[in-house]
Amino acid sequence: MSRESKSKVVVTRHPALVHLLLERGLVPAEVEVLEHATEDQIRGKHVFGVLPLELAAVCAKVTVIPLSLTPELRGKELDLETLRRIAGEARTFEVFEKTGTALK
Repeated sequence: MSRESKSKVVVTRHPALVHLLLERGLVPAEVEVLEHATEDQIRGKHVFGVLPLELAAVCAKVTVIPLSLTPELRGKELDLETLRRIAGEARTFEVFEKTGTALK
């Protein structure tokens, strides 16, 4: 396993998304794919997928693929061809937790 594949993780339960990430060259073929992630599994890594903010804050960065979902596509398993049509450009975020602050 390459150093790049050890530093990247895909978190999704959708096989077509993994194929899209591979097709776009965003992740290596041997990338680890998790359906559900724990802090320990993603800490310090570049994660591809949607995460709650609490988990995103332990990653080095998080990359998402925004989808232009129509109401009829919501909640359905999407195939690769559909994802190709509705997927936007990858967007990468760095999330930091700021502790000790109160809402004003």
